[in-house]
Amino acid sequence: MDTSVLDSQKSFPVFVVLDGKKKRLIDRGLSLFADVRAGEGAGALLLAANAFVLLAAYYVLKPVREALILSQFGPEAEAYTSAGMAFVLLFLVPAYGAFAARAVRVRLVSWVTIFFASHLAVFAVLASAGVRIGVGYFIWLGIFNNLLVGQFWAFANDLYDEHKGKRLFPMVGIGSALGSLVGAQFAATTFRALGVPRLMLAAGAVLILSTLLTLMVNRRESAAAGSVQHRIAAEPIGRKGGFRLLMSNRYLFLIAACILLLNLVNSTGQFMMNKLAEIQAAQTTGAQRLAFFGEFAGRFGAMQNLVVLILQMFFVSRIFRYFGVRAALFILPVIAFSGYGLALALPVFGIVRVVKVLENSTEYSINNTARQALFLPTSREAKYKAKIAIDTFVVRFGDMLGGLLVAVGTQVALGVRHYAVLNVCFVAIWLVFVMAVVREHKRLLPAVA
Repeated sequence: MDTSVLDSQKSFPVFVVLDGKKKRLIDRGLSLFADVRAGEGAGALLLAANAFVLLAAYYVLKPVREALILSQFGPEAEAYTSAGMAFVLLFLVPAYGAFAARAVRVRLVSWVTIFFASHLAVFAVLASAGVRIGVGYFIWLGIFNNLLVGQFWAFANDLYDEHKGKRLFPMVGIGSALGSLVGAQFAATTFRALGVPRLMLAAGAVLILSTLLTLMVNRRESAAAGSVQHRIAAEPIGRKGGFRLLMSNRYLFLIAACILLLNLVNSTGQFMMNKLAEIQAAQTTGAQRLAFFGEFAGRFGAMQNLVVLILQMFFVSRIFRYFGVRAALFILPVIAFSGYGLALALPVFGIVRVVKVLENSTEYSINNTARQALFLPTSREAKYKAKIAIDTFVVRFGDMLGGLLVAVGTQVALGVRHYAVLNVCFVAIWLVFVMAVVREHKRLLPAVA
């Protein structure tokens, strides 16, 4: 097996905490939610704040996406746009890797964030002019979400070694969960009053704040001259491409397979829910129809993210501590298998919506944190480049497969129950790949769960 994925720095402690050092108030407070040790609280809180603003921006923009695509083109178009994302990412991922090969991490993260923030001003102008931007905006937001969030977690992986990451990632994930909840609730309550262009501009301002937080975190963690983090922060990330790393290493390839199946299942389930929502909105037209979908997406996101926050605050750290990262990987597919089995028996809007809330909330809390921890023992190139390839292209390729499934299903008049049957089968295959990832993780870190 190719072992170049292993982190060449893993034999050195990234953070040094003197024995007997007393916890400060912030360390003790955060210990309620994660295993935070002396001197770690402030850095973890800054990183969690960055996760908060990134996810808040996305969840402000997500109901805008749903409202535009569903009101302008319908749920079938939402499924098909994943093919456009995958096509764009075939070129964007290598371009990102080329930039990463020449940039130190703080410049990479900051400039990419600013690059995406600038696009929101353009979309706001086009939306104000009445241009039908639903498809283009949908493709852009899907890439934005996967690339910026994946890049954030690559940055976090670069800051922490596997031992510290396993302890503190649940804390960082609380920032993500809280940002998702606040962003979705803000969008749900202000969608009618602010409208699409103002929501876009508000999210762009939040992304600038994320850039400032990145600079603060990087400066804090790499401040000590001569430290390992000081040296890492000043080094370019490396020259191997993300797709090359993905295809040459079994561990990374298996992670990619799990993510592909996860997103195939998620995309198909999302279509099931949207199709049933469209039936609910059958009697609405024009602005009323746009508002229905915008408010539905906002309320769904708020409900989902409340569950995410509860799981992230009170369950993720304890699952990691008592059962381990490997065991956590099984929770989502088991829930998905049970949920779509229930949807198969009762294919109605209320049931499918509950299934999607449970599936998405587990994905964005327990599964997401465990998935990020899988990259802790890998090289910097794998963390930034292979991870970005997985979090962008592989995710969207899974969505594209879901779109193709929808296209075929539409032609042959498949119903919601038929899609539930397919999802149950896909989850069974996904569980097989999870077991394979667990075996490879044991080989890399036999003493770490």
